[in-house]
Order: sequence, then C-alpha cells, then structure tokens
Amino acid sequence: MKRFIIAFSFFVVLISIIYNNSAALKSLFQSSSLLVTTLLTSTTTAKITSPSPNTQTPPHMLKDTLVKKTITTAVNMTKPLLHAKITPHRSSARGHGDHGWLNTYHSFSFADWYNPRFSSFGALRVLNEDRVAPNSGFPTHPHSNFEIFSYILSGELTHRDSMLKKGAEGGQSDRFFRMRRGDVQFTTGGTGIAHSEFNEHTKDPVHFLQIWAIPWARGLTPRYHTHHFADEDKRKAFVPILSPLKAGVEATAAEEKVAEPAIEGTIPIHADFVMAAGIIAPGAVFEWRVGAGVTQTLKRKVYVHVPMTKGGKSRVRIDEREDAILQEGDGAFIDAVQAGDKLSVESIGEVEAEVVVLDTA
Repeated sequence: MKRFIIAFSFFVVLISIIYNNSAALKSLFQSSSLLVTTLLTSTTTAKITSPSPNTQTPPHMLKDTLVKKTITTAVNMTKPLLHAKITPHRSSARGHGDHGWLNTYHSFSFADWYNPRFSSFGALRVLNEDRVAPNSGFPTHPHSNFEIFSYILSGELTHRDSMLKKGAEGGQSDRFFRMRRGDVQFTTGGTGIAHSEFNEHTKDPVHFLQIWAIPWARGLTPRYHTHHFADEDKRKAFVPILSPLKAGVEATAAEEKVAEPAIEGTIPIHADFVMAAGIIAPGAVFEWRVGAGVTQTLKRKVYVHVPMTKGGKSRVRIDEREDAILQEGDGAFIDAVQAGDKLSVESIGEVEAEVVVLDTA
C-alpha cells in the first residue's frame, strides 16, 4: 500500500509538471523534431545530389535543385505491380494498310484485317493510328452504338456533320470543327449519326488516333464533344481526357444534356472508361493511378500506346520491367490490376515520348 501511495504521488507531480510547462515541452519537442528532420534531409540530399568536389551549386539555385530532385525521387519510389500481367503488343503485330491516301495501323481487328487475339480489351474495341494525305479523307459515313474519338497528333482534320454543306458551316461548333494538334473530337454514335472526316489542308498530312469504345447501353442519343488538351499540361503529368458520364447508366435526358463528366475538364463517355495522355521527357517517370479515382469497378484493364511521333527515337519502360519496354507504335495489355494501383511509365529514349493510356473495366 505504501508503495502504491508513493507511486501515485509521483504520477500526480509528473502530471502537474507537464501541465504547467506544456508550452516549454512542446517547444522542446518541436526543436528536437526539427533537428532530426534537418539531419535526415541533409543525409538524403547528400546521397541524391552527390556533387563533385569541383562543382558548387549557386545559393539561389539550391532550393530549386533540391525540390526537383525530391520530386524525381518520390516518383521513382513507385513500387512495381508484381501482380500485374503486362503483355507487349508490338507494332509489327498490328494490321496495316497503305491505300495511298490513307496509311493506317490497326491495334485491334478492323475492316478486312482480323486477328482473334486482338478483338477487344475491356470496353476498348478499336485503336487505329492513321495518316491521311492532303485533300483526302473519309467521306460521309454512318456510325451507331459506339463511342468514337479522334486524338490529333499533327496536321489538321476537319469533322463535318452530314447535314452541313461545305462553305455553309459558320464558325467552329460540335457539328463542324477543324481539329489540330491537341484537339480531341468525340462522338456518341447511339441511334445513328453520319459525318465526314477530311484533311482539307493542301500540303500537310494529318496524323491521328481513332479509338472506339463499347458503350454501357445501346440506342443512346447521338452527341458530339470537342475539347483541346495542351501539350504543356501533358508534359507535367498524365492528363485525363475522357471519363465516365457522372450520372452513370441511369442518366436522365436532362443529365445527358448537361453531360457532366466524372473528372472535371474531361469529355464524358458512356462507359467505365478513362483516357489520358502524357508527354514524358527522357529520364522522367509518370505515374498512372488505375481507375483514376472514378471507377465503380475494382478489377481493371489498362492499354498503353506509344504513337509514332518522334521518328522512332522515343521509348518507354512500364512498371520498371525490362520485358515491358515499348518502341513507337507498340502498345501493352496490362491485366490483373485493380483500381488504385499505381502504374509507372518511364521515358528511356533519346527524346520525349508521347503516351496514351486507355483504362477500362
């Protein structure tokens, strides 16, 4: 009992000291934490920068240098997705047709090219990389029950609704749009539309990706959307371009008209599907969060494509894997991933690499 009273008295005194000196103790704790953080930062910085004895960083550049290296180090710490199955789809395995006015590559079965191994991937049905000669193009043709979008890589492509006559279009609109680098034109085929896509430029070819996705419902109301996505943003990180219609499968007519996407600033698509694009500098690593935080489906598939934009000088490595290095024109099937997984894409070529990500349920 005597020991208990002594221990209890000591405890009361200790509480009293803490209460009356809490500010001082807090200050002491913060000072100690700052000292430890400074020591750790100094050690880490020394390991990262490793300056040569004859090299000195000017004081005004020191802060920026440390920030840049810290960001790079953080990105490089992305852990490989050991559970992911990554299968390269080489450019040489794509369907190819050179029709003079059209030079086209098919990542998936299309037109008269069929390969049972490449029929679809989740909601992704078509990925064509097309080059169309000047004063040439696709005359008026119908579409129905597909989500169809064109991603312009270079040149100029004119979209014209079938009801609009050449010379009487007025200004740029969803029914008439002259697209250039960075523009994305999107069509919900739904119950049926007809349009033309033409390169009306007199000298330069147009290079673009045409992509089709399977919608979550048939018989939708046809609709067009056209947005621009700047290269300067794509050089910072993957930029979301398409995301699911926020109202979902049960959207009302009013919600369809508003057409609010799940990710602000993107084009809404009638599918559990996200598209993004990035331009990655040599040595840099971009990270893609599977599902982009908006999917309702845990199990995902991701298709990565490297367009042929740099004369064969760009290359990327996916998930730090030596057997997942892609050249221009290559793609990769990434399966057995889940929403929230972080997928790394590293640029390892001579020049920056343009990369398109197609994320589907």
